[in-house]
Amino acid sequence: MTLTEPLVSLLEHDVLERLRKADQLLQGLRTQPISVPCVVKESSQSLGSVDWDVVISGGTLGILLAAALQQQGYRIAVIEQGILRGREQEWNISRQELTVFLELELLTEAELTTAIATEYNPARVSFFQGYELWVKNVLNLGVDPVFLLETLKNKFLHHGGKLLEKTPFQAATVHPDGLVVKAGDISLKSRLFIDAMGHFSPVAKQARNGHKPEGLCLVVGSCAKGYDKNESGDLIASITPILNQCQYFWEAFPARDGRTTYLFTYLDTHPDRFGLEFFMEEYLKWLPIYQNVELEKLHFERFLFGFFPSYRQSPNKTPWHRILAVGDSSGSQSPVSFGGFGAMVRHLKRLTDGITEALKADVLDAYALSLLQPYQPNISVTWLFQKTMSVAMNQKAEPNQINNLMSGVFQVMDQLGEDVLKPFLQDVIQFPALAKTLILVNPKLVLPLLPQVGISPLVDWSFHYFNLALYSGLFPLGKLLNPIANNLPDIPKYYYHRWLDAWKYGSGKDYHNS
Repeated sequence: MTLTEPLVSLLEHDVLERLRKADQLLQGLRTQPISVPCVVKESSQSLGSVDWDVVISGGTLGILLAAALQQQGYRIAVIEQGILRGREQEWNISRQELTVFLELELLTEAELTTAIATEYNPARVSFFQGYELWVKNVLNLGVDPVFLLETLKNKFLHHGGKLLEKTPFQAATVHPDGLVVKAGDISLKSRLFIDAMGHFSPVAKQARNGHKPEGLCLVVGSCAKGYDKNESGDLIASITPILNQCQYFWEAFPARDGRTTYLFTYLDTHPDRFGLEFFMEEYLKWLPIYQNVELEKLHFERFLFGFFPSYRQSPNKTPWHRILAVGDSSGSQSPVSFGGFGAMVRHLKRLTDGITEALKADVLDAYALSLLQPYQPNISVTWLFQKTMSVAMNQKAEPNQINNLMSGVFQVMDQLGEDVLKPFLQDVIQFPALAKTLILVNPKLVLPLLPQVGISPLVDWSFHYFNLALYSGLFPLGKLLNPIANNLPDIPKYYYHRWLDAWKYGSGKDYHNS
């Protein structure tokens, strides 16, 4: 008898079934060719008129953008395959990132305070037989998704937005002057369609044309009561050397109804890799050691599991006019993060301003919209980080190779101070911080990894590293043109702002330490 079956089955009768279904999807991704749907088509006929400025598919995170655009006075419709409601598990984020909801007037101060379900300090970074450090005010807030989404949904509807629940996306036909979105048994004519359906969006699959992800992040965990201590958290921790050809990492933080703990790892898509049920078994085996608690003393509120694909060719470039991918559908999140809420919030104002300008200037062709999901060298450089945090299926690695490297890197960043450490912990890579860190990391920790990484990835990384430096210089220079650019016509102003945004976000200059 495994640990997983009785514990998971006691909580909800369908949890084990959902876990195994997710495993089937994972194994299919690894072993089978990806079927390419044909949900987007093109037509040369004109529509003549449209009913909506924007149709957004995928309401869970799409409602953030929908509420922001609706307040700008545009006609916005949201289609959602289920009921638009937040999950029970909190979304973790830092306080400074939440100010965008005030800036866009989506929430009042009182509503934002209510949305914060939990807050804790400090958080730990720790590695097996290695370095340990503590930080404050980094990803230490838990946002209540149920309250947040319900509040945004009500405001969206109050301002005239249209929400169509239990209305799954089926297809879109792009015309010269608009597009038709089929969802459920209805059709919506719109100027722009936004895909917020996540990693497994059929639109994203068609745009990628069967290309498989180069990396996967597997995550399992739970929220439970019964822990003796629940005041601090772990941003990233390891308690073992390399096991089962990968490094296990842990995350933990206080939750409103207990303590949430995650076990995650970075893998390639090799078909012989283990699945989620095996990983859940590993989680339950190591959890008592990690948290110094007996399983019998824990009361599990819920179990959590999933896998997150990442692609080297990101963001996902959709080849069609009038279609824009956002959030995880765009693949623009870092390969070392889970994406989701944090990534969406970080880009919410940029996307809101950009889409508003695109609609105003009526620049909705594929190239113009691609500038709303630009190449970001500070994300691309993290591909090498993911590779150094993983082990190839056929590779022989020293048991503590990854822990030693991570310890060395974080020790250097800790010594360099919060200006270097905090952005990195929030998945924001900046050239000055990265350059200073690389110079000081012990070469003995890095050199053994070079054969594992390979020449081609190193050359590729060097290109992105150079562009990170370039973008860091271009952004302040580009800002000097603001007085002139503000007086430009709508179309050139749109392009100027998109290039400026690309330099700003692509160099991590959007980050401000609170």
